[in-house]
Amino acid sequence: MEVQVFGTQKNQDVRKALRFWSERRVKVHFVDLKEKAASKGELQRFTQKFGLSALIDKSSKRYAELGLGAGRYDDAKWMQWLTEEPLLLVMPLTRWQHKVTIGYAESDWKDWVTQDKG
Repeated sequence: MEVQVFGTQKNQDVRKALRFWSERRVKVHFVDLKEKAASKGELQRFTQKFGLSALIDKSSKRYAELGLGAGRYDDAKWMQWLTEEPLLLVMPLTRWQHKVTIGYAESDWKDWVTQDKG
């Protein structure tokens, strides 16, 4: 089993997610969003399941700094913002095979581990 986790080391939920996987000895491919932004194609996987607005962290410092609460943007513009400004994303974004989660989703991850063993 190998999962892919997108986030930043400073994010508390990302650190908790990485700890969750390491405790279960699951190999993690960590993508540090400060070093490499997620591609539009990667983000599409998450938007197909959850919708674009679920990816946007409206409580993030970067969201406030950019003043995005006052504007109204279409999905294409939001996707551009999210690829250019990865700190706007809810973290962690986690992927295993064709399954994805947004944020800290321990119960879903436990299901994944069970499915992988079964």
